[in-house]
Amino acid sequence: MRGHGVQALLMGGQACVLFGAAEFSRDADFAVLADAQNLHRLSGALDQLQANVIAVPPFELRHLERGHAVHFRCRHPHAAGLRVDVMARLRGVDPFPELWERRTTWDLGPAGEIDTLSLPDLVASKKTQRDKDWPMLRRLVEVSYDTDYAAPTPARVDFWLAELRTPELLAECAARFPAAASAHPRPAVLAAARGLDAIRTALLEEETREREADRAYWTPLKAELEGMRHGRTPPA
Repeated sequence: MRGHGVQALLMGGQACVLFGAAEFSRDADFAVLADAQNLHRLSGALDQLQANVIAVPPFELRHLERGHAVHFRCRHPHAAGLRVDVMARLRGVDPFPELWERRTTWDLGPAGEIDTLSLPDLVASKKTQRDKDWPMLRRLVEVSYDTDYAAPTPARVDFWLAELRTPELLAECAARFPAAASAHPRPAVLAAARGLDAIRTALLEEETREREADRAYWTPLKAELEGMRHGRTPPA
């Protein structure tokens, strides 16, 4: 991707590993800028990987703009069998140009550099209907809280209060930063004053809302995919 100048950000399980929350993942998931020039560069990278589309939808700008993922399987000897998924729109996450400005760049030594979603954007992208994403989301924020515990900048405190999903840590964070907590709109933060059970209840309600929102978002897109599989014309 970098060799072809593609504006692409690694996300999903592979990005979680870089942020210290191990996840077994056979895929490489990327958010990409959906414009003609960037997709031309992306095509060059995929050609070098000998990657073919393996499912609907086809690799077209209009499908990426709708929010669909396009799925590829690589045949290059150095990446044989690797699945690569690309998306341009993510539910609950800002448009790609904003994600790009906030990106995190990792130096992997001999493997070169790689750009990923920032931690807050990665966390936001994990708020799905899938069971496996919620433990990973929790772990990502725990790692941040533990790693930067002694360096609590205002941005980090706001992130922790907004995203911590471990009741004990959220209660501790609210107690450490009472001024920020008292002004925070998150119900789970406000529940901290009532104890851990109240926090747990608020977190469960929060998760339920996000799962339902994700289902609602994907329902029409899944219907479009089903139409493509049966040869019906997708929306323009």
